[in-house]
Amino acid sequence: MAEAIRVMLVDDHAVVREGLRTFLELQDGIEVVGEADDGRQALAEAERLRPDVILMDLVMPVLDGVGAMRELREKLPGCRVIVLTSFAEDDRLLPAIQAGAAGYLLKNVQPKELARAVRAAHAGEALLDPAVAARLVEAIAQPAGEGPRDELTSREREVLELIGRGMSNKRIALELGVSEKTVKTHVGHLLAKLGVADRTQAAMHAVRTGLLSPKT
Repeated sequence: MAEAIRVMLVDDHAVVREGLRTFLELQDGIEVVGEADDGRQALAEAERLRPDVILMDLVMPVLDGVGAMRELREKLPGCRVIVLTSFAEDDRLLPAIQAGAAGYLLKNVQPKELARAVRAAHAGEALLDPAVAARLVEAIAQPAGEGPRDELTSREREVLELIGRGMSNKRIALELGVSEKTVKTHVGHLLAKLGVADRTQAAMHAVRTGLLSPKT
């Protein structure tokens, strides 16, 4: 039996943490191992507990979510952080993505989507709220620059466009009528060709270089 995904909750509102803990502890394969109410405490607890995934608010006292993520990326690069916030504005969204967020969800997310996001982040995927994904593509749109190192195939381009819409591998597989394993293969190839580390960076790079339309 696979080990449970170890999750830590970081939010300065105790009622939010309690609600998240209550829901997540009912999910198979997910274990809440700790909590913190500000970014500085989150860093200390993360180093002590070594969680797999952290659900992180952005607006907190002492040290905000973006600052905490930047330090976490250096100290615990294997830990995946999902932003869970009420804000989708550019001045919060872009710094969070650049700080290494493995997902960006709004606090009105459906519970089942939150559980899916935790599992996706643990599996190495980056999951964005669809509204946030659309906002991100618009926000980073710039004139076309250099293309990818190697030309993408038509199928890889299709997969990239669907990533830009915030779709998971499973949803892309359903959309294209192929297996999820095939989608993972395409994602791996296009990440290598674009020279980026993850799906979110691929979408950002694609918009900047003109591979992905801001209206996609």
